[in-house]
Amino acid sequence: MGGGTGSGVGTFILNLLEEEYPDVYRFVTAVYPSAEDDVVTSPYNSVLAMHQLTEKADCVLPVENQALMDIVNKIGQAIPSARTGKKTFFPTDVKAGSAIHMGYGGLTKTSEEKPFDSMNNIVANLLLNMTSSARFEGSLNVDLNEITMNLVPFQKLHYLVASQSPLYTSADVHLPPRKLDQMFSDAFSRDHQLLRADPKHSLYLACALMVRGNVEISDVRRNIERLKPNLKFIHWNQEGWKTGLCAVPPVGQSYSLLTLANNTCIQHSFTDLRDRFVKLYKRKAHVHHYTHIEGMEVSDFNQSYESLNTLIDEYQALEKQMHNPPPPEPRLQILM
Repeated sequence: MGGGTGSGVGTFILNLLEEEYPDVYRFVTAVYPSAEDDVVTSPYNSVLAMHQLTEKADCVLPVENQALMDIVNKIGQAIPSARTGKKTFFPTDVKAGSAIHMGYGGLTKTSEEKPFDSMNNIVANLLLNMTSSARFEGSLNVDLNEITMNLVPFQKLHYLVASQSPLYTSADVHLPPRKLDQMFSDAFSRDHQLLRADPKHSLYLACALMVRGNVEISDVRRNIERLKPNLKFIHWNQEGWKTGLCAVPPVGQSYSLLTLANNTCIQHSFTDLRDRFVKLYKRKAHVHHYTHIEGMEVSDFNQSYESLNTLIDEYQALEKQMHNPPPPEPRLQILM
């Protein structure tokens, strides 16, 4: 999203897909830049691309670079160097030209390669878990179209917060397996989100639980009942859970859980992006690169900014219902 090529080519392909396959649901995994991104125009690129994602996509799975780095850091801390025989490290120690690799026993550091392999691996596992029902048998398979049908109550509010448990899904990462109930708790904790957000303190519109492995529907229902008191669902969708069961677990794991939540917490990430955009745009800094070289109009910036504003306002309006729920509707009386 932050780079001109990624956001430009990505949204161009999205538009082609809409033209060629208008009846097929379009899912997009979008990687958002961190606040310390070294591309000075990344707020422009991200906001311009978001306008296209809001209008042309049916479902968007936002992922933040900083959240991915935090997860890789968490995995590095969890792997004991004494057991692996290799040095564990923190991604903040990684310098340009080095790489993070899932090696035998855990994360190792090599040189002369890109540092984003492990971060990309997390996103790849997100897509693998989401599409597992289409590739393997299960007692309760979830079609991709069902995700949009169940998790997107309003057309443009189709941005889903993803989390995974366990965070690692490589057979080469030897960490003790998590208990099933703990795995559900982890998936709703802040540390397991692929965005730097805390959905527990915001409002859920709907949530999908996509489980892989030898897990029964009774296990899922038990954990839903256990977690529900700590999760705030919108008043008109208190039972807004979608469950998928795939019999085949990830390689090297007993089971895994992917959660996809339509949660108002995402508006905080969008607000941060808008603030970075405004800092540049109020001075019209670097705009000439787009208008003189790329052939865009200033109106494209204004339109994209208004689109983002509207999206944030809609999420904020829903979040207010968490603190000020509407009065209960009057019961229908049948006159005899």
